[in-house]
Amino acid sequence: MTPYEIVAIARDSGLQLVRFLYCDNGGLIRGKSAHVGALGRRMMSGIGLVKGMQSFTGLDMLAPDGTYGPVGEIRLIPDPDTFVKLPYAPRSGQMIANMVELDHTPWALDPRWFLQRMIAKALDAGLVFDAAFENEFYLAQRTETGYVPVDQSNCFSAIGMESTEEVIQDLIDALTRQDLVVELSHPELGHGQQELSIRHALALTAADQQITYRQTVRAVAAKHGLVASLAPKPFADQAGSGAHLHWSIWDREHQRNALADPNDANGLSPLARWAVAGVLSHLPALLALTTPSVNSFRRLQPHYWASAYTAWGIENREAAVRVPSRYWDDTEGSTNLELKASDATANPYIALGGVIAAALDGIEKRLDPGEPVNVDPGNLTDAERAARGIKRFPATVLEALDELGKDEVLTAAMGEPLALEYARVRRAEAVVYGEHDEAFELANHFFKY
Repeated sequence: MTPYEIVAIARDSGLQLVRFLYCDNGGLIRGKSAHVGALGRRMMSGIGLVKGMQSFTGLDMLAPDGTYGPVGEIRLIPDPDTFVKLPYAPRSGQMIANMVELDHTPWALDPRWFLQRMIAKALDAGLVFDAAFENEFYLAQRTETGYVPVDQSNCFSAIGMESTEEVIQDLIDALTRQDLVVELSHPELGHGQQELSIRHALALTAADQQITYRQTVRAVAAKHGLVASLAPKPFADQAGSGAHLHWSIWDREHQRNALADPNDANGLSPLARWAVAGVLSHLPALLALTTPSVNSFRRLQPHYWASAYTAWGIENREAAVRVPSRYWDDTEGSTNLELKASDATANPYIALGGVIAAALDGIEKRLDPGEPVNVDPGNLTDAERAARGIKRFPATVLEALDELGKDEVLTAAMGEPLALEYARVRRAEAVVYGEHDEAFELANHFFKY
C-alpha cells in the first residue's frame, strides 16, 4: 500500500496513532507513534531516533563501552507492507520500521537491514528462505505472593485447554486479524505454559511476524488480567520456553523445496545436509544471536528437550537441529529444518540473519554434517561425542559472545558496526545480571519478553 492509502485507511478506521516499531540489540521491541494527522508526512520523512538507543541494554542503560550516546540521530522509516490495525488497541495501528541515516542510506546498525542483506545474498545464489518462529509462552496471574502460572495442567492436557480457552481464542482472533495464520495450539510441559504456532512465511515477513506475535500475546493476556511471558525461563522450577526457528530453502521462483529429495533415505537433498552442517559449525557463536540472554542458558541444559550439543537428528528433540517428519499431504513442501536453540529474547532479524549466513556458508563450502544422531547426545560418552564432532554448547551467554567474536563468517555477515555494538550491549547486560541474584534475573526477563 502507498502512504496515501494507509492514511486513508487509518482515518476511516478511527485510528489516532500508528506505532513505528523496531527491535533493538537487546531483543526488546521499542518504537514511537505518529498521530494520524501527521502520518503521511512521517511515513515519508520518518520519526527521529537518537543513535544511542542501539547502545542501550535491556536494562535501559547505555553499554559502558557503547559507541553511541546522546549525539547523533537516524530516522525510523516504516515499511508500508507491514501496516496492520491493532485488534487489541482499536485506535492504534502498527508498522515495522527500518533505521535510515539522515543521508537516506540504511544505517549499519539496523538489524532489519542485516536480514535484508542476507536475503539478498541468498537470492544471488538462487535461493529463497522461508521461516517461522514456533513460540512457547507462560500465562501467569498475580497473587499475594507474586506471579504464579495460571494453572497446574500437564503437557497437552485437556484441562490446560479449558483453563485458557478464552484467552487463547482471543489471541487466535487477534493474530488472524493481523494476517498471521495460526496452525496449532496446545498446553505445553510447564504449568500455565502454552504453544501456539503460526504458518511459515518469507524470511523478512517471518521476522516481522515475530514482532507482531510477541506484542499480541502480551497485550491479549493483559486484557484478561494475565501476564504473558515469552522469556526462556520465567520460572526456575518449570520447563523452558523456546521460539524454535523452522526454516526451509526454495529455488528462486519459490516453486521447488531445495531441501527435499524423495530418493534419499531421510528425504533430504545434499543442499539440506550442507545447510545443516553450516549451522552446526557456527552454532557455538550463533547461540549469541539466537539464545542471547543470560536467561537463555538456564534453558539450554542436557535432557530437557531444548538442545545442549551441536548435534543434528531425524525427529530428535534433543538435537540442536531437528529434521521434522513431513506431512502426508505435502511431503516436499513441508520438508524443513528446526533450530531448537532459539528463544524469544533474540532479535528475530539478527537471529534469522545469522542462521541464513551460517546455512549459506555450509552450502558454499559443501560441509558434511556427518550421520544424524538418533539418540540423546547427552547419553553418549565424551569419547563418542568427540568421535562424531559433537560439542557441548557454551555454558553462558558471555562464552557464546566470545565465540561470536572469533567467528569471521557471522561477524562479517553482520558487518563490523552491528557486530561490535551488538556484542557490547549483550555483554554489558550479562555483566549486570552477574552482579545480582536469581530473583533479579527471573523478574527482569519475565516482564521484558
